[in-house]
Amino acid sequence: MEKHYLTRYAPTPSGFLHLGNIFSFLNTYHLAKASGAKILLRIDDYDQERVKKKYIQDIFDTLDFLEIPFDLGPKTLKEFESNYSFKNRKANYTKALETLKAKNMLFACDCSRKKVERMHPKGFYTGFCQKRNLDFNLSAINWRAKLPFHHPIKIKTTDGWESGKTPGILNDIIVKKKDGLPSYQLASVVDDLTFGIDLIVRGKDLWGSSLAQIHIANHLGQNTFGQNTFHHHELIKNAKNRKLSKSAGDTSIQFLRKSGKKKSDVFRLLADQLGIKQPIESIEDFSNYCLQK
Repeated sequence: MEKHYLTRYAPTPSGFLHLGNIFSFLNTYHLAKASGAKILLRIDDYDQERVKKKYIQDIFDTLDFLEIPFDLGPKTLKEFESNYSFKNRKANYTKALETLKAKNMLFACDCSRKKVERMHPKGFYTGFCQKRNLDFNLSAINWRAKLPFHHPIKIKTTDGWESGKTPGILNDIIVKKKDGLPSYQLASVVDDLTFGIDLIVRGKDLWGSSLAQIHIANHLGQNTFGQNTFHHHELIKNAKNRKLSKSAGDTSIQFLRKSGKKKSDVFRLLADQLGIKQPIESIEDFSNYCLQK
């Protein structure tokens, strides 16, 4: 496998971690190990309406309980809040936004989510505000980056270079929200550039986000992001064949831990979900499965 410098675990503290999060960590761990990359713990606390301290603490507790290692990043809630919260990097996001704005890549939009949903049967943004020239300084304004419908993007994956098209749901993607904070799509790419990430491991549900983020990065004048290697792993599904979700209340690792489950019990549950029949005791036992997917 190609050598890499740095990858990351990037959980969002919007709920207690579940088996799907653990599977993503394990994919990241094994790809890092195979490529010689170090691992950064980057907790993506961008969505301030949903972030809670107990969810941040749960990330540390879960990694410790399952003995999932990382090389860089915070070790405690206090250290995270002091040095690693996105709030410490606001200047980076502002600089990126101003760069995009100077290149005429942005426009202001006052459309509500309900209005967007009314304008298109699938809820795709139609570019309604692109020609309205709204003032960026108005209150309750989203900043959107121009991203055409099904825009073609080249992406480097662990299987080689591939071509993709951005999904309609990410048309003219929001990069600055009405609350004045950067969107996940902007903050994530800026943080990856800031920390020097060159291997990005995430679920297949974020394939479209990867394409959109490459589009954003290409207009920031920093082509390193577009040269990164991406790996999009399979998703863990629940009994209804839907992706595991914190908001849907899918079984958390915290619940399993407090119910008396051991580390090996959690790994066995994950293995059962993946259809692995071999004995599973530790993260190392997932190596073959993660590296072949």
